[in-house]
Amino acid sequence: MRADFLPPSVVDIQDKEAIALLQQLQRQVVHVPFEQGTTALAKLSVGIATAYVHHSPDRSASQPNTAPILLLHGFDSSLLEFRRLLPLLTTQHEIWAVDLFGSGFTEYVPTLPVNPQTIRQHLLSVVETWIGQPVMLVGASLGGAVAIDFALHYPNWVRSLVLIDSVGFSGSFPVGQFLPHPVIELGANWLHFRKQAALTAALAFPIIDLTLIDALRCSLLHQEMPGWKAAIASFTQSGGYANLSDRIVQVNHPTLILWGEADDVLGTADATKFEQSISDSQLIWIREAGHVPHFDRPQSVAAHVLTFARCLRH
Repeated sequence: MRADFLPPSVVDIQDKEAIALLQQLQRQVVHVPFEQGTTALAKLSVGIATAYVHHSPDRSASQPNTAPILLLHGFDSSLLEFRRLLPLLTTQHEIWAVDLFGSGFTEYVPTLPVNPQTIRQHLLSVVETWIGQPVMLVGASLGGAVAIDFALHYPNWVRSLVLIDSVGFSGSFPVGQFLPHPVIELGANWLHFRKQAALTAALAFPIIDLTLIDALRCSLLHQEMPGWKAAIASFTQSGGYANLSDRIVQVNHPTLILWGEADDVLGTADATKFEQSISDSQLIWIREAGHVPHFDRPQSVAAHVLTFARCLRH
């Protein structure tokens, strides 16, 4: 049984790991207080139907003094990108995967801008209301920037960080705030067109690996959600996390940096920058992996995350 808020094309997905995760996907309203006007005392509470997957380990297998692991996806993506990684983490840890505000299968609210502030506030409400204790934030690509930003603003809610090919030094949208809306809308249309064109081409050639076809279908599914294009445009106009790079040196949480050796999106130079900027950090390269090592090499990523978590318990 799949959630009724998912787009109709969900029935086309054949990937077993994706189907398993989609069958566990839920959506629940979390009430988020947003500042209204010029005074911090004036707050507007907005209910946002938030998509998530939650796993609790068996009591016999759970480890004492372990922080829940919270997975944060990348730009124009959803928690589906963790379909290979998430099952490998559930044996001993409580696991949450949440679709960020303005992303994935979480409800888009037209009256709210999608920017680092609203994303952060929504995430805080999720952690406070649903989890209720400090977490290990695992952020992939843009999710890494979200994790860093959250840790800097709410350090008491974070036990540690895992950054996977993270945005922070590059990969944001600083020029977005200066672009006219028609140009931004054109860019959003291109995001959809390039994936749809790739899927159409793959379906036209029966020799194409079915894994690629399902990967494209998974990457397109959230784009069919109401408000997807408006959310992308709103975030782009905000400039994203363009102002984050100068603050990364302030991170003082234990941090694991995982980076695909063949990252063709952000390259590899930023990995060393993160290691040099974050005092309590270690960098591990993931062999035979590109920008999404948690998809390319999920067992390797899971092993490093679980080892990191064990080290923090002692």
